[in-house]
Amino acid sequence: MDANSLTRDNGKILKLILLLELSSLSENYRSVKAPLSNHGSNSSNNCESQLTRDIRRLERDVLRMGALTEKSFRLSHQALFARDLSAAQELPQIDKRIDTFYRQIELECTLIMTSLAPTDRDLRCLSAFMQLVRDLERIGDYAEDLGEIAVKIFPYPQHRLLSEIAMMSLHAQAMLATSLVALADLDEVNARNIKYLDDTVDNAYERVYNALAQQHDISGALEPYLLLGLAIRCLERMADHATNIGQRVAYIVTGQRS
Repeated sequence: MDANSLTRDNGKILKLILLLELSSLSENYRSVKAPLSNHGSNSSNNCESQLTRDIRRLERDVLRMGALTEKSFRLSHQALFARDLSAAQELPQIDKRIDTFYRQIELECTLIMTSLAPTDRDLRCLSAFMQLVRDLERIGDYAEDLGEIAVKIFPYPQHRLLSEIAMMSLHAQAMLATSLVALADLDEVNARNIKYLDDTVDNAYERVYNALAQQHDISGALEPYLLLGLAIRCLERMADHATNIGQRVAYIVTGQRS
């Protein structure tokens, strides 16, 4: 199976998992949150109901943002390694949608914190959401950067290191997918284990960077080498943000920062 097939299958699997998990996500979250305060008054009941609805809506929006971010990562891979410039052209519009989700979720978290008297555990969930969507937004930005790199590097012959960079990209995408599934499942174990997967991406970064830096038989333009250096830096940072997402999920579940 080639790299493009792996990427397409990974995206299909993640979308299916997100659709299946979305309906049960709210119940999972409520199982780890302390019961909301109930003083027996109508006003407190109304506040609790509003708070529950708002958090459920945020849960759905975070996963939708995650699905968009995963799509942008796949398109950036397709643009750079399959030389599909039409995929690169889709990325700016998707990034705008990701940014809209980011601003909306951050604002709604702030409003809930300041107006609906959430419990300590609700606050933990909301603060983790605010950090988590920032990681997703940054991954989307890097995906758009990779699309721009794909356009600029298109006229040049393919470099011999491109296949290793493609595997680096697939591994980082798998990390993102794992972090999103951990979020949907509230799976602390897999969420924490993502940081160990990051070692593979870091090692690949070091190998490719050193190979590029030590290459002496350069003929012609330097631009493609510089672009490849930028590409692996984007991928390394995307993997770091996927690791961060895993840590946020573990914090939601346990309340403990690693």
